[in-house]
Amino acid sequence: MRVGILGGTFDPIHLGHLIIAENARTSLDLEEVVFIPTGQPWMRPDAPLSPSHHRLNMVRIAVASNPFFRASSIETDRPGPTYTVDTLEELLREGGEGDSFFFILGADALDEFPQWKEPGRVLKLCTLVPAKRQGWGDLNMPPLSFVDLSAAQKVVMLETPTIDISGTEIRHRVVRGLSVRYQVPDEVERYMQHYGLYRAPEGGE
Repeated sequence: MRVGILGGTFDPIHLGHLIIAENARTSLDLEEVVFIPTGQPWMRPDAPLSPSHHRLNMVRIAVASNPFFRASSIETDRPGPTYTVDTLEELLREGGEGDSFFFILGADALDEFPQWKEPGRVLKLCTLVPAKRQGWGDLNMPPLSFVDLSAAQKVVMLETPTIDISGTEIRHRVVRGLSVRYQVPDEVERYMQHYGLYRAPEGGE
């Protein structure tokens, strides 16, 4: 199978995530896109996050209507910091030895890629799919050359519509009592309201 992987804090998941995932699915002929909420992000160990079960539940709700999408608790179930290489290795052990993995990430994350745990191993396990906004020029590839001189061959650029939505802004709007309609799926908005997420203090219950 050709499997897309979209990770993130998803605090909360929003329409921008879903648009990027669907664009990747159709552009790269993916048979499935797996949404993986992070457990404890190693690059932001002290960042306040909503409880993992809420973030995972919101992802499950958001992807339920798309038969090509699914949510995974692979990282929220794992104790300690979350590393992409460990997630990819675990996915292979779960029976995906014949699968081709396409790891979808923000284009700006390429600059940080050499700092990831075992970036060379990550490149062997998957193809990186940086999502860049339509109309942008070529992305900055030199950081990848520090990992592997042939790294550019394991990168597929994905042009996406301009989607000016962020989890941070959504949380701020909820704190201020502003509408987030058309920024998150309706079912996710109802979940947030039911559990009082992001009301106060910011970051969850």
